[in-house]
Amino acid sequence: MPRVVLNGVTVDFPFQPYPCQQEYMTKVLECLQKKVNGILESPTGTGKTLCLLCTTLAWREHLRDAVSSLKIAERVQGELFASRTLSSWRSAADANGDSIDCYTDIPKIIYASRTHSQLTQVIGELRNTSYRPKVCVLGSREQLCIHPEVKKQESNHMQISLCRKKVASRSCHFYNNVEEKSLEQELATPILDIEDLVKNGSKHKVCPYYLSRNLKQQADIIFMPYNYLLDAKSRKAHNIDLKGTVVIFDEAHNVEKICEESASFDLTPRDVASGLEVINQVLEEQARVAQHGELQQEFIIDTSSSGLNMELEDIAKLKMILLHLEEAIDAVQLPGDDRGVTKPGSYIFELFAEAQITFQTKGCILESLDQIIQHLTGRTGVFTNTAGLQKLMDIIQIVFSVDPLEGSPGSQVGLGSSHFYKVHIHPETSHRRAAQRSDAWSTTASRKQGKVLSYWCFSPSHSMRELVQQGVRTLILTSGTLAPLSSFALEMQIPFPVCLENPHIIDKNQLWVGVIPRGPDGVQLSSAYDKRFSEECLSSLGKALGNIARVVPHGLLVFFPSYPVMEKSLEFWQAQGMSKKVEALKPLFVEPRNKGSFSEVIDAYYQQVASPGSNGATFLAVCRGKASEGLDFSDMNGRGVIVTGLPYPPRMDPRVILKMQFLDEMKGRSRVGGQCLSGQEWYQQQASRAVNQAIGRVIRHRHDYGAIFLCDHRFAYADARAHLPSWVRPYLKVYDNFGRVIRDVAQFFRVAQKAMPLPVPQAVTSSVSEGEAAVKEATLSSHSLSTRKAMSLDVHVPSLRRRPVGLPTAGDSESSVCVEYEQQTFSAQKRPMGLLAALEYNEQKAGASEEQALSSSTPSLRCEKRLSVEQRGGKKKVRLVNHPEEPVAGTQAGRAKMFMVAVKQALSQANFDTFTQALQHYKSSDDFEALVASLTCLFAEDPKKHTLLKGFYQFVRPHHKQQFEDICFQLTGQRCSYQPGNSLPFGEQAQSTARRRELESKLTLSEGADRQLDPGEHLNQGWPHLSTHLTSKGDTSNCPKVGCVGEKPGQPAVNDYLSDVHKALGSASCNQLTAALRAYKQDDDLDKVLAVVAALTTAKPEHLSLLQRFGMFIRRHHKPRFVQTCADLMGLPTIGKGLELPCPRDESTTVPSELTHEDMKPGPSTSKKPEKTQSKISSFLRQRPDQSARSDDTIMQLPPRLPPEHTTSQWSKQQGL
Repeated sequence: MPRVVLNGVTVDFPFQPYPCQQEYMTKVLECLQKKVNGILESPTGTGKTLCLLCTTLAWREHLRDAVSSLKIAERVQGELFASRTLSSWRSAADANGDSIDCYTDIPKIIYASRTHSQLTQVIGELRNTSYRPKVCVLGSREQLCIHPEVKKQESNHMQISLCRKKVASRSCHFYNNVEEKSLEQELATPILDIEDLVKNGSKHKVCPYYLSRNLKQQADIIFMPYNYLLDAKSRKAHNIDLKGTVVIFDEAHNVEKICEESASFDLTPRDVASGLEVINQVLEEQARVAQHGELQQEFIIDTSSSGLNMELEDIAKLKMILLHLEEAIDAVQLPGDDRGVTKPGSYIFELFAEAQITFQTKGCILESLDQIIQHLTGRTGVFTNTAGLQKLMDIIQIVFSVDPLEGSPGSQVGLGSSHFYKVHIHPETSHRRAAQRSDAWSTTASRKQGKVLSYWCFSPSHSMRELVQQGVRTLILTSGTLAPLSSFALEMQIPFPVCLENPHIIDKNQLWVGVIPRGPDGVQLSSAYDKRFSEECLSSLGKALGNIARVVPHGLLVFFPSYPVMEKSLEFWQAQGMSKKVEALKPLFVEPRNKGSFSEVIDAYYQQVASPGSNGATFLAVCRGKASEGLDFSDMNGRGVIVTGLPYPPRMDPRVILKMQFLDEMKGRSRVGGQCLSGQEWYQQQASRAVNQAIGRVIRHRHDYGAIFLCDHRFAYADARAHLPSWVRPYLKVYDNFGRVIRDVAQFFRVAQKAMPLPVPQAVTSSVSEGEAAVKEATLSSHSLSTRKAMSLDVHVPSLRRRPVGLPTAGDSESSVCVEYEQQTFSAQKRPMGLLAALEYNEQKAGASEEQALSSSTPSLRCEKRLSVEQRGGKKKVRLVNHPEEPVAGTQAGRAKMFMVAVKQALSQANFDTFTQALQHYKSSDDFEALVASLTCLFAEDPKKHTLLKGFYQFVRPHHKQQFEDICFQLTGQRCSYQPGNSLPFGEQAQSTARRRELESKLTLSEGADRQLDPGEHLNQGWPHLSTHLTSKGDTSNCPKVGCVGEKPGQPAVNDYLSDVHKALGSASCNQLTAALRAYKQDDDLDKVLAVVAALTTAKPEHLSLLQRFGMFIRRHHKPRFVQTCADLMGLPTIGKGLELPCPRDESTTVPSELTHEDMKPGPSTSKKPEKTQSKISSFLRQRPDQSARSDDTIMQLPPRLPPEHTTSQWSKQQGL
């Protein structure tokens, strides 16, 4: 890998870095070496994650090397380094004031991101580097726990309570194995993500949750979500020590929001009522037992075993505390207009003091609540919801998060931290929805309208300062959209000496940015509150969208400020007929409110964009929605982005109002006004940051290009433009005429398409996440019923629903016919015996203890595993089993077994598990898009695996075969021999093939041939002796011949075979085959060599002869198995026992040097030792004087090979086999 020296540190980078990447790494090193904080912005596609990982790990290695040098210098006491004093060595390790005297002083790196899926992408990037640090990933019990009983719990807090209970009693065998197995190399050495931890934990019977906590102690870099750092409760629960660490927040544009939310809460009447219900239940149980003296002893034993150690009086006091808290909240007077009242943050302590919840009593209350939760968790009987009690515990911990110093009153500490908070009490507005739900633990108090107590934190600096005070050495915030950096730093209220706004790596001809103040009709475009719903503005925006859709190729993204604005716009456009005009150019897809149906809609959009001959599609989404953040709209999926307005937060929302008031108050208190952000500046920043996230969808990599349309006149103002990213501002142009916009955009795309033609689909690069890659590759599928549903605007826009979803109107005859036809097609499908059936067969055969690890292994793989264990000399087990029933021999079943062997050999265990899960999902759901996405990630990246991708074609269901061939051609450049008949249902294929085979048999087989070639009488010696003097009725020169009867014996035959392989399959495949032969020479592993040969020779029918001729290399003891495998793969009937394929008879003949081996020589013909049961016809053939002199018309005509979809040969039925 290329090495770059920056600030005296050598950084190994996977490729030669771009200038902006070098600048980014230099700034990271500056933060690390000077022990200062930094805010670094680098656009998406510039490789900021890779730069972060390589730079920080290179810096750690540099410190480690310096410490090593210091130790050596101290050891030799200057004898070998007389010219260099110890102080000079120390200066190398003491970088800018560091005191690094030993290896334990080298700082740990804590890498935090928003979600675990993003962390999985980061770990994937780490695997692509040359660095191999000790890695740890922290997760929750919900993600990591593998104990069956704990996983069954309804909620996260119930899982936590039951887990703690089992750990305390040492009743979890997974936890008991942690200390013993945490040092095993397979668990401690490799770079593992969350999924790897769970898989290895299940494999080694060790708890992944506590294993990760153990690995944390020795880890060089620790990955975790944001809230584990920003939430003081989570930090304490995971025992995270931040002293001297380097903390990195990736995708940090969300840090502000999470800082505030982690320190805020909303306490509803339902929460209090739920807690009271649980305490009442425990109180009644204890009182009932106390009244019966004869049950007292049993009660004591039960409470001690369950962890409950409370007196009846203590439980009653706890109930009184909750009742007083409820009364204190209800006693607050509210105005009659349902606006609520706002109190200063310190009011929360007064309110809680009325319920006797203070700094002095909080410890006892928390302990009592925890004991009750532990007592109720995991017990048999009626489920008890303890969510209300758990929320009360969290609330008390938030309010009293800062412990007072010894001797100081707690109220003063509370007053100091409450400056960042506001208390807002308002009427509950969700009581009507709550009344409609049936909750077993609801009380009358929770169903009536009550008051909600909100304690809102309005300064992320509260959590950020607390984080820095833990002793953090360096804090780095980075993202693609942090601008404006000045306001972002002001909100955090901690110093950030190092700042960077990195440019993009694209050229000027790759991006077009324009502000469009007016539409085609000259009406001003505005999303302001007083204009956004006016008919003139909506009409002008619709006309602008229609014109832009004409000139932007492929995918077009349209972002609205909010869902109501988007829905109102669509409703107006449909009423005016504008949406039909846009759909005629680019079909419309709408982002749904429901996250569950989002993947269906986005996949349908990708399908439409990728459809051959399509003009693309239009995707309507919302700023701050799922589509505006995290999704990859690279290349064709997003050539243009339209932002229809500035997405300001709702101005009348109480939380927004209080946030702005709080910032204005803080700015007024500040001695220097510029040191704080005003409410209006924050309000503007929220809109601009959402816009920046949306426009970041258009350029996703170095060779991408696209256009950005800012359709709001307010974007022309200088302050709005100043908040745009630095890489966008140089390209920005304000247009006063809409016609010039269309002209310039059309010219831009003409130049861009010539300079950067459409990329050929290839393997997903490391900079694209696996989840994003799966979504991207799913676009290669064609239309389906879900596509039509996703394109129906009525489904996703409530205001447009005029009829039940999915029922076509009377006038929509075409839609009705399509729906009915597809329903009939799906219901009439019959799944053939094939790869999926083989997979299910193997799952049923696998043992219960190995069901997870070997769910998709074939019988041959299980046999291979047993053989390898025996070869290692391990413990052997003798077990009597019934003879396993093998699947019916046939083309599809045989190919399925061989293909699974090939895939198992080519993929890692983790990828093989992913492959089998994709097959199971495809089998159950017929989801071709998900299947293609998985296969692409597994096989498209490595050219050596393209053969496996092609070979999978024969197992694809008929209605997906044409799509699969197109995808395979785009990814590999090779076809799969698709024919129109392959797309017919299996029943129709069988009928068509049967008629064709019947006609061919009449043309090629002589009368009575089926009688003369009865295998039960004549085929004792196999295929080499099937040559007869039968007279054919037609031209039979092209009929397939089994074996190598016509080949020259010995070395010439071998050379001819390899030459034919090279011509038919290419040099790469030929090299694979020869490599497999070399391996077969050394390890005598038939399954391995057959996996390679079958994958290479069964993709196309014309290559099957190469499989037949390969018999010359098979050793004697493997020939029966090879013959049977060939029969399975070619669809021929099982001939009988003792069957062998022919081979050159000259045993003295040599083979190529790389294949030379005593057993690799072509074996002798079976004719040297004639069997006693030799048939008449085989005797006749053995007496022929000149084997090489026979002509083509004397060779027996073998049955035509059926397509791979059929497992039972029609020819076999005709012949009575």
